[in-house]
Amino acid sequence: MKILAVNASPRRKNSNTLQLVEAALTGAAEAGADTEYLDLCEYDIRYCTACAICYKTGECPIKDDYAEILAKMEEADGLILGSPVYINAVTAQLKTLLDRMADVIHCQAFTGKYGIAVTTGGGGGTDEVISYLGTTLQVLGATMCGGVAAVMADGPERFEEQKTVAANAGKILVQAIREKNRYPEQEVFHAQMQEHMTALVRANPDTMQHEYEYLKNRGWLE
Repeated sequence: MKILAVNASPRRKNSNTLQLVEAALTGAAEAGADTEYLDLCEYDIRYCTACAICYKTGECPIKDDYAEILAKMEEADGLILGSPVYINAVTAQLKTLLDRMADVIHCQAFTGKYGIAVTTGGGGGTDEVISYLGTTLQVLGATMCGGVAAVMADGPERFEEQKTVAANAGKILVQAIREKNRYPEQEVFHAQMQEHMTALVRANPDTMQHEYEYLKNRGWLE
């Protein structure tokens, strides 16, 4: 089992979010998973230009590090997405990565994966980020099985407590993957996404050739 953590804090080694992400990775490792950490800010990720070429070919024409990161995410069984709060949202670095993933959404390519979200905020906004990252995981096809947040204004003792929560979340992530846990509300959401994306691709076979073949091979299209 492989767990990949993606941290999108520009503060790098000084990141509070990194501390929670590392705690979650430690918990996952203690539960028996192989783990990998990816510092998103070390990579060159450019903006999506909405060219739609990935719909047709399955590959983005922009020459940067996106393909490498996507390959790592595709290889993982579980994902830990980490970002500090930037005005009630994720950092620009993470949003830029996620905006490149339209092809993943149309194909629901992360179906069968599980994920958790991790965030820290100076004075708040963490609920919004956890909600956004959880919804994003589901939109990509994955199942959300937890979120961990720390508000730094609550003080260092509370932050230490949340590191323990993060470690437990890492263990829960591994357990969810191992036991193939099911969450009824998310299953309804995934069924709706499958229906919507299948209808979209079916209606555009000429401009979405890669996605049409992908969904056909999955048995979602005849």
